[in-house]
Amino acid sequence: MDEKRLSFRDHILELRRRLFWIAISIAVCTLLSFVFHQQILKLLMGPAENFITIPNQKPIYTDLTEFIGIAFKASLLVGIFASLPFTLYQVTIFVAPGLNSNERRYLYALLPVSILVFIMGASFGYFLLFPPAVKFLLSFGSDVATPLIRIGNYVNLMISLLFWMGVIFETPVVMFFLARIGVVTPTWLRRQRRYALVVAFIVGAMITPTFDPINQAFVAIPIVVLYELGIWLAKLGYSRRPNEIKNLPLENEDE
Repeated sequence: MDEKRLSFRDHILELRRRLFWIAISIAVCTLLSFVFHQQILKLLMGPAENFITIPNQKPIYTDLTEFIGIAFKASLLVGIFASLPFTLYQVTIFVAPGLNSNERRYLYALLPVSILVFIMGASFGYFLLFPPAVKFLLSFGSDVATPLIRIGNYVNLMISLLFWMGVIFETPVVMFFLARIGVVTPTWLRRQRRYALVVAFIVGAMITPTFDPINQAFVAIPIVVLYELGIWLAKLGYSRRPNEIKNLPLENEDE
């Protein structure tokens, strides 16, 4: 009993140590990013630069602390992303002892893939999704009112979109790994297609800053495609598991 308590205590201490180093890395990267906050904000304003109609082509802020607050928030986002490789490494080191050698090998291999996929998702939101959404929002009431873009509102929308699109693009990677370690099976994932379709459009409605169905479908369709890709990758990962542990209850459930 004492041995179990000591083991649990060591586990908590190890988790605290990993979280401490993750927090330090995020703090350092955030401070470095804040030095270049003007360049970061200009980059985030890129998709809207062709649609801003005010004379000086710049967004506005109406609260005294709004600009410095949004500058720090953008710097924090960049800091979190810049420290992502180190963060994923710390998480991997923490969970690795609970996995066997093959599972650890796949986990290590998926680290750079996860980062690349996140960048792809954020790029999809930045270059393909956000520009038409901004155009729609600025032109919808242009005959009645002149839009004056608050930088706080704009950057919050952009950060939210980039983050969630990056997370969504991780879906196939997560599905592959879960199937590889036996948490889910390809058969079970195929049976959830109808629910995945509904969730895709719900997520599309939540992520997009507009209410038009075109932009919502522009998010939902890639989610469905990513889910189908995840099923294929899950089948690949599950097929590499030893035969004696493939007969999980999920695989034998009736459709």
